[in-house]
Amino acid sequence: MRIAVAGIMHESNTFNPQPTPLEAFRVQRGAELLSWWRDSPHEVGGFIAGAQKFGYEIFSTLMAQATPGGPVTGDAFERLTRELQERLARAPRLDGLLLALHGAMVSEDHADADGELLRRLRARFGPDFPLVVTHDYHANIAQRVVDLSTVLIIYKTYPHLDHRERGLQAASLIARTIRGEIRPVQALVKPPMLLNIVRQNTNLPPMDGVMAAARALEAEPAVLAASVAGGYQYADVPELGPAAVVVTDGAPALARDAAGQLADHLWAIRERLHFKLPDVAQAVRQAGASERRPVILVDMGDNIGGGSSGDSTFILHELLRQGLSGWVVVLADPEAAAACARAGVGAALRLAVGGKRYRLHGEPVEVSGRVKCLHDGRYEESEVRHDGQRYHDQGLSALLEMDGPPAEIASYLLLTSRRQTPFSLGQLLSVGLQPARQRVLVVKAAIAWRAAYEAIAGEIIEVDSPGVTAVNPAHFRYFRAPALWGLPASADSDEVKYDKPH
Repeated sequence: MRIAVAGIMHESNTFNPQPTPLEAFRVQRGAELLSWWRDSPHEVGGFIAGAQKFGYEIFSTLMAQATPGGPVTGDAFERLTRELQERLARAPRLDGLLLALHGAMVSEDHADADGELLRRLRARFGPDFPLVVTHDYHANIAQRVVDLSTVLIIYKTYPHLDHRERGLQAASLIARTIRGEIRPVQALVKPPMLLNIVRQNTNLPPMDGVMAAARALEAEPAVLAASVAGGYQYADVPELGPAAVVVTDGAPALARDAAGQLADHLWAIRERLHFKLPDVAQAVRQAGASERRPVILVDMGDNIGGGSSGDSTFILHELLRQGLSGWVVVLADPEAAAACARAGVGAALRLAVGGKRYRLHGEPVEVSGRVKCLHDGRYEESEVRHDGQRYHDQGLSALLEMDGPPAEIASYLLLTSRRQTPFSLGQLLSVGLQPARQRVLVVKAAIAWRAAYEAIAGEIIEVDSPGVTAVNPAHFRYFRAPALWGLPASADSDEVKYDKPH
């Protein structure tokens, strides 16, 4: 039994005006794919581990992944897709394909780029070829993805900590399908609502109850997989919104009914999804008044994991304006990092940082300080974290110790050459910082940072900051998305209705 392993993953923010080019993708091919991902907690690591556990040979193709950002360029999508097809065409006889897709990839030419990739693969292999797909929890799932895949499995945790488990689940189901032990059929139900990212944490109410219902369904003998996707609100696409997907062993009516039950659970919690967060000035005041440390200020409007630029300056400006000390802010600013490198460790300099990518992220801020550390930006995460990756590279990085009045704890600005999601404390530890000792830590994220930072947090303040990942959907104009509960509606919009599927 020979199974191909592949992946092309991107979370595409259609409100981000900067497209994601081919060079933004990190691609591993053939033997490199196996060595890079084998020991990772990612689902591809689960695919690889499944070979020994479930008795199949792996044909390794390619794994391509880029930090969330604007839509993938047409050229990048076509070249990656073409290369994957060419590698599969050169394979010996294959019995199946395990494919890691994000579920929220948009290209310049395809609103549902994941579905377009599946369409091409299904056309190549035919209708009966076992094609098992994994998706991120933040997937906007199209019906054709469910129609074109043999099995679709979605992460059950946010922060995402179960990648490898889902990869092993996919590996088990494809092996059983090939052996003729099961006949998977699946159903998709999407309630017409927006599940805001602020309320998508699966460890807390109301989502913990929904995910418990999914796990309970999987305990039923005929149910092979039961998944819930929270959806990805930063993509103006027809598939926007949460979804329930249930896979059964040859029981289509059960799949439809069970998916409907999960969709009903989602619809029932909609009134519990309201929230009100402090604005930037209020949040910084709260942090300054707190006696607990560190205070985590969550810059929701510049959520790198949601496709933002990582260089918003609103919170930095306010920290300086209000005179707080003991803070750490990370900005993706290759120009400023290079200036620090040219000046050298120990040099004092003044420079403008951040606010260089989008007008929505504020103006550059003038800062002065001393270059405390220069670093190549590479670090390793040994624990299971949200993105499932072990090796990280944020490029040439400079730690700037800020000038200012004498303080108990210094303030620091970490300038990186590449955007880096704050999913690992290694980002700060690698440059000599002790994050637990600081007064304020700013994370440019939404929920995923918690897996790394929550254990050291004294207080957490989520901030309703501006930016291309602002949590209030009223900041954006949706043109292609359907009418959903929780999305701003025009004056002539009909009331959102939900016709239950069972």
